[in-house]
Amino acid sequence: MKDLGDLLHLFACAFLFHFSAFMVIPAITDVTIEALCPGRDQCSLAIYLSGINQAITGLGTLVVTPLVGNLSDKYGRKPLLTLPMTSAIVPLVVLACGRSRTHFYAYYVIKMVSGMLSDGSMQCLSLAYVADKVCERRRASAFGVLSGVSAAGFVSGTVAARFLPTSHTFQVSASVAAVSAVYMRVFLEETDGGAALMDEEFTQPLCPPATDGESCSRLPTLKKKVPSLGDMISLLRNSLTLTRAAIVVFFNSLADSGFQSALLYYLKAQFHFNKDQFADLLLIAGGAGAFSQLLLMPSLAPAIGEERLLNVGLLASCAHIFLYSIAWSYWIRSIVSKKVRSNEQGMAQGCITGIASFASILSPLAFTPLTALFLSENAPFTFKGFSIMCAGFASLLAFTLSITMTSTTTISYQKV
Repeated sequence: MKDLGDLLHLFACAFLFHFSAFMVIPAITDVTIEALCPGRDQCSLAIYLSGINQAITGLGTLVVTPLVGNLSDKYGRKPLLTLPMTSAIVPLVVLACGRSRTHFYAYYVIKMVSGMLSDGSMQCLSLAYVADKVCERRRASAFGVLSGVSAAGFVSGTVAARFLPTSHTFQVSASVAAVSAVYMRVFLEETDGGAALMDEEFTQPLCPPATDGESCSRLPTLKKKVPSLGDMISLLRNSLTLTRAAIVVFFNSLADSGFQSALLYYLKAQFHFNKDQFADLLLIAGGAGAFSQLLLMPSLAPAIGEERLLNVGLLASCAHIFLYSIAWSYWIRSIVSKKVRSNEQGMAQGCITGIASFASILSPLAFTPLTALFLSENAPFTFKGFSIMCAGFASLLAFTLSITMTSTTTISYQKV
């Protein structure tokens, strides 16, 4: 409880940040189509522009997030948290001023730049902050609470979007984003980089024995410099567990990005959904996610372990039912956090986030043309949800790889 008490201000910042970010999700599809294709429910231009935005943002995140994570190891978490939290305000202000085609294109360009700075960095830095404050044996539960608080922000933002008119949604979202940045600067305390945890006894690392090609010692200390591609490759090559975790993250992020980019446009074209119906649908997943993360997962994590929770989350993600929002990524990140020293959390989390961003670059290249093709009148056969089905197969592959990874780790423990 003391550990979680030290994180209350971080939880408040995460809640406000996600409240602001997710408030605009139910409305942005209608705003985009209305700006680009007025009076229509299907717009190929909107789908392609969303895919381009996702790819470019993912490319930027791939480069920026490991850099930000590494710099936070050197200069502190709080100064670097200022970057994603302030950059997220600007595109919201643009649409708060108007939703014409001109305003939309201005929002589109600014959002791409802002997304490079905020999409992966906020999660990376928040996880590194938690790792600095919480000892290893409680870290999985703390990551789960952080995920639950983020999900609660998602639910609250979606509820607000459900009852706010579109004309006020972006104004309120921009205001909340500004409040979250100010709150962080005023109340959030800087960490000691995990120095207070360095004297604690290390738990047994989650790696196979030396006979399987990986030492059970901690990873070698990384030089404190701007990380290069070689640094990230070295980080992965020194740990079989990290390599397998990166592969799982890649395929599930590929599926998740494809699913998210296709779903809302599919529902708009097929069922003529509007903002309120999008909000109702998102509340189902968000409510289940907040409940599971805040109440179930913190108690289950110590009892059954992160590996089993990882498999449950990936299986649920594959099925896309209520348990979809168990947020598998926090359990795999808990596993990753135990493979590096406290003063290297930013680099490790940034590396994993960068790999997820790389998947989000490739995803729109595959799923955007599929979505546009099967929602158009020129589809080779009638199956408007074909791209979503393909995303489901990619998610199933991630689950299969996760089962292989965690079962190998369990066998290695038994050998030891």
